Amino acid sequence: MPAEIIADLYDRYGGRLLEQNVRCFLQARSNVNKGLRATIRHDPEMFFAYNNGITATAKEIVTEKTERGISISQIKDLQIVNGGQTTASLFHTRRKDDANLEKIFVQMKLSIVDDEKSETIIPKISEYANTQNKVNAADFFSNHPFHIRMEDFSRRLWAPLKKGEIRETKWFYERARGQYNDAQSKMKSSEKKKFKAEYPKPQMFAKTDLAKFENVWDEKPTFVNLGAQKNFAKYAERIGKEWAINQDRFNELYFKTVIARAIIFRKTEKLISSQPWYQGGYRANIVYYTLAMLSEYCKLKNVSIDFIHIWKHQETPIVLVKSIEIVGKIVSDDISTPPEGVSNISEWCKKNACWDSLKEKVYSLSVTLPEDFDSVLVSTKDLKEEVKNAVKTQKTDNGIDAQKEVCSIPPLKWKKMIEWGIKERVVSTKDIGILKVAAQIPSKLPTEKQSLYLMKKLKIFQENGFKL
Repeated sequence: MPAEIIADLYDRYGGRLLEQNVRCFLQARSNVNKGLRATIRHDPEMFFAYNNGITATAKEIVTEKTERGISISQIKDLQIVNGGQTTASLFHTRRKDDANLEKIFVQMKLSIVDDEKSETIIPKISEYANTQNKVNAADFFSNHPFHIRMEDFSRRLWAPLKKGEIRETKWFYERARGQYNDAQSKMKSSEKKKFKAEYPKPQMFAKTDLAKFENVWDEKPTFVNLGAQKNFAKYAERIGKEWAINQDRFNELYFKTVIARAIIFRKTEKLISSQPWYQGGYRANIVYYTLAMLSEYCKLKNVSIDFIHIWKHQETPIVLVKSIEIVGKIVSDDISTPPEGVSNISEWCKKNACWDSLKEKVYSLSVTLPEDFDSVLVSTKDLKEEVKNAVKTQKTDNGIDAQKEVCSIPPLKWKKMIEWGIKERVVSTKDIGILKVAAQIPSKLPTEKQSLYLMKKLKIFQENGFKL
């Protein structure tokens, strides 16, 4: 591939070209990217020899015969799944250093991947092809529908105004590592200023952050103490199972709760550091177990922290701040005096025995927490009703999205699906009836329920060999 074409594609489509990549551009800070830039500027003829090239996927290609052999004339949904650093480095070096790319050619491995296989195959291509920059375990889960939905919420939902501020902001969920910086890389100064005003840096959080926010509250503090990558692996396993059972529970309410937990988590980090009793060291362990103890206490009382109240105010209530300070001291005292024979406190905090020891102290919190602690709580019964309503709303949203997808497919394709289904004897009378509705778009429009059924049936048919 001529480097000029690759740079032009990135100039035109930016991060969209790398959406299936496990990371976005990591800037020119790593030694690998500095080396790419140096080769582009000083040894362009050697780029092909020095560089591993790019690995790409597409849904479909069109080829034609030319005097020089077969060439590709069209590519549908080109995605660079490995080689994002190469791609972005070519673009940025050309723009910033006025580098000439005419002598540079990049080897490309292009795989045609069907829609129904992309979710499983593309992450594996990314993993197996990547050798240039270290890829963390968390990167390989970035294309799961759960993370795509969380990203969508973060780009769409405005956070309520904080007290004393005049502008609403959003929380930026970095689904793929490097997204936040990459989004600004092609912006002018004025655009960057606007972007940062909308997405302040303190309100950016990554997948590993999300895993920490969630696991400390969901009674998994020992997982969090294992470290970011191991904790994320545990979280990914849990979310994957829960998504398979009921993906609608991951809705706007869930996202707002995540943000509330992020607010509390980051406030706790600052609080622990500023306490007169804090002597330095083990702050992370203290933070994790402090929040886990508060969660355990709420569980015993059959209540929950009112996370939506925190979302609405975008700050941690004073009474919760006081409670965190009290529980933080209890945790600090406990983990700093481990059982006889234990000398490594960090390792002790990873043990279930450490958490069991702290859980015994949860019962006494009723006499040590502030008297008005109940003011930041909500009953489990009320919470269940709120969750139930949020699930209903998400189902409606899913139906609308499915309806859009159905309408984007030409009626002729739905007719062919009926013919194929009858020929292969895999279509029922009910299937034919609903497919006939889709085949009459736009004169007839499938309902949201029918659209969900159609998209599910389409996936099944494609798995059995139907080509859309």
